[in-house]
Amino acid sequence: MTELVRSRTEDGIAHVTLDRPDKLNALTLDTLEQLVATARRLHADRTLRAVVLSGAGDAFCAGLDFATVLREPRRVAAAFAPRPWRGTNTFQEACWAWRRLPVPVIAAVHGHCLGGGLQIALSADFRITTPDAKWSVLEAKWGIIPDMSGIQALSQQVGMDVAKRLTMTGETVSGTEAVRLGLATEENLDPYAGALALAGTIAERSPDSVAAAKRLFNRTWSAGDRRTFRWERLEQARLLMGANAAEARRAATRRERPAYRPRAGFDPRG
Repeated sequence: MTELVRSRTEDGIAHVTLDRPDKLNALTLDTLEQLVATARRLHADRTLRAVVLSGAGDAFCAGLDFATVLREPRRVAAAFAPRPWRGTNTFQEACWAWRRLPVPVIAAVHGHCLGGGLQIALSADFRITTPDAKWSVLEAKWGIIPDMSGIQALSQQVGMDVAKRLTMTGETVSGTEAVRLGLATEENLDPYAGALALAGTIAERSPDSVAAAKRLFNRTWSAGDRRTFRWERLEQARLLMGANAAEARRAATRRERPAYRPRAGFDPRG
């Protein structure tokens, strides 16, 4: 199988790249499967501190390659079927698998960020974009809706009116406008460098507290106060008993750089 998703890890940061530049990294079924496999492999690495998602060539991702995908209707049908133990099908898991990672995922967006590509970007914890990048919920052009976890992701990022407008019109907005609307986190003329800088800053903190924060926000963002308070107590108790919190306290007291251990074993997939 052609390698359509490249991944390498340096200094605890995984560099994951969509690598089909001649097609603006448009998604095939193979790409989706490789995204899922890559995320699951990274999930098992307790030394991992962050992930930077990017696209090779002139675009982040131009969305689903319908011409290629629809040549294999049986594979499409199989990929569309949900896995009961996860609640996602292959299309959805190619995005949501990045939400399940216990480390921050940062998307570096340039060029086209359309359709399924936008949904992959929304699965990251942060999105850094060039001002002139093109963002669109492009599914409206094809008479469909975003179904790669996009509805859930949009509902967590923007107001309902904005989500409806983007989904119903399929209009294209710039990176600057994406930041204003809440689709993207910040602008940077070099989004990859910006993503690495943010990853490096977060990597200076305890991997256990970072993982706990991501779990807690993901689990409780739309939950009631009692459920949120319960999860806060649980996560904090685990952290206070852990070696990395002790190391953070020691280093802060002595004004030294902390030497953290690999992420703790408690790491249920969300």
